[in-house]
Amino acid sequence: MPRGSRANGDPGLKLTTMYIEQLYTNCLAEAAYYIESEGEAAIIDPIRETEPYIALAQKRKASIRYVFETHFHADFISGHIDLAKKVNAPIIYGPQAHTGYEVYNAADGEEFPLGKLTLRVLHTPGHTPESSCFLLLDENRKPHAIFTGDTLFVGDVGRPDLLDGVMSREELASMLYDSLNNKIKTLPDATIVYPAHGPGSACGKNIGKETFSTIGDQKKFNYALQDVSREQFIAQVTEGILPPPAYFFEDARINKQGYAPVENVLAGSKRALSADQFKAAIKRGAVVLDTRKADDFEKGFIRGAVNIGLNGQYAIWVATLLSMKHPLVLVTDPGTEHESILRLARVGYENVVGYLEGGINGWDEPLDTVRSISAEQLKGEIKRETTILDVRKPGEWNTSHLKDARFLPLAEFPKNLNTLDKSKPYIVHCGGGYRSMTAISMMKREGFLDLTNVYGGFTAMVNAGLPMETQAVAV
Repeated sequence: MPRGSRANGDPGLKLTTMYIEQLYTNCLAEAAYYIESEGEAAIIDPIRETEPYIALAQKRKASIRYVFETHFHADFISGHIDLAKKVNAPIIYGPQAHTGYEVYNAADGEEFPLGKLTLRVLHTPGHTPESSCFLLLDENRKPHAIFTGDTLFVGDVGRPDLLDGVMSREELASMLYDSLNNKIKTLPDATIVYPAHGPGSACGKNIGKETFSTIGDQKKFNYALQDVSREQFIAQVTEGILPPPAYFFEDARINKQGYAPVENVLAGSKRALSADQFKAAIKRGAVVLDTRKADDFEKGFIRGAVNIGLNGQYAIWVATLLSMKHPLVLVTDPGTEHESILRLARVGYENVVGYLEGGINGWDEPLDTVRSISAEQLKGEIKRETTILDVRKPGEWNTSHLKDARFLPLAEFPKNLNTLDKSKPYIVHCGGGYRSMTAISMMKREGFLDLTNVYGGFTAMVNAGLPMETQAVAV
């Protein structure tokens, strides 16, 4: 199982003819699935490294017969090509999936036997035209579970705006309306829903905290599965969608056209660099990415470094904030070099020059630092002419925020930092401290000088009794 992942035991079933395991990768908020019956296994939506799936099949003395893909993923590089080659299994998409490599395009309703089970393809366009779900029928051919990809999440549905002008989001939302009403809502209420993403993914607007559900519960609680007109549905699912991260379009292209084996990427990137070699790479234009925890970063870091820690949604934030065009040099905690590079490869970042040998202790020049204060200390700071900068997400801000704070979501930093005044002091906070350190590191890189971080972020500020208000922003 990959680091940063877990097997979700709650929905997992180990019956005489059925075994299902959800392999959840936290830093991508992504769920892949292993389904097995009578020694035959199928994998749905694997992430880029293949070892977890092959190892699980070997452990259970099963052979992987199929590799299923629900659609062209935009937020990570799938492992379908490498996995299919290694286990000699076909890659199966639904209709309308045109690729640069060999796949089997199943027809709507086509079925695939798996031991005593059956997987039925349900073409469910809307998130993308080729999006399909896979309905698992038990040995009595009764619906047991549906693997929904990005068509249906817990509490949400896939965003319909990722074709970048090829189709309008209203056209895709109309297709999604038909898919949900004609293919999804007609299933028995007890059918388990296994989506491709959980909370934190930008593939939906506001995905719920659970990583699985049932059709019945979703019909009760998911706003997008209520009985409304087509026009009402289109308005609901297109309202308040934040712009997709730029890397989405590149990842979708890679998944559609193909990619190099991840082993090749790792071999080319995992290079220890001396301080002099590291400096030379910076002079050639490489961006310094520091993957240590915020509490360690603030105590000393290379000037110009961007801090995105491995202890959070590292891959998502790197892909959101840093251009794939720029080469990267890494500062890591010793022993985490491989993980830092692998998790970048998962989202399509393959231009890593190397990492600083010995970690931050391998640097031979003065280090920069960040000033941090507690929420209690912030009470005194508010009195001086300082802007409190809230870098959380719009939904968090709209729920509650510090009175008189300024709002600039971290995801919008690359294009909107120029709206801030570099000559003024800023106190920066997020929800708990992870994103605020990333924000401060980016601001320092752009020449901001007077910056302060708040330990514990918004949670600590609420606990300290700081004045809050609710004033929604348009998204």
